Amino acid sequence: QVQLVESGGGLAQAGESLRLSCTASGRTFSRNAMGWFRQAPGKEREFIAAFSWTIGSKYYSDSVKGRFTISRDNAKNTVYLQMNSLKPEDTGVYYCAAQRGTVVSRSHLSYDYWGQGTQVTVSS
Repeated sequence: QVQLVESGGGLAQAGESLRLSCTASGRTFSRNAMGWFRQAPGKEREFIAAFSWTIGSKYYSDSVKGRFTISRDNAKNTVYLQMNSLKPEDTGVYYCAAQRGTVVSRSHLSYDYWGQGTQVTVSS
């Protein structure tokens, strides 16, 4: 059974940093596209960042570009999201997601596996 487990969320003040981790079990995702999404109260799930191992490219939403960094450690079957210069509008539940395939997508509909989510709250 495939499981994605996020950790690292919490409370931060504006300008601070947090690092989220997502560890997969049940299979390896060394060649699969993986990404991070977030969902704020009353809003749709929003693409944040994704990584394509096959072509080594990283993709970010405009709202986080230059502040967030996605990375992965295949040996640990773990994906990270380093979040710097946090803003109150970054508040939400952050989800890790993985595809069976290798093509990165910004649509949450393209992802096959999801974590349970971790709450990030940024105060001003």
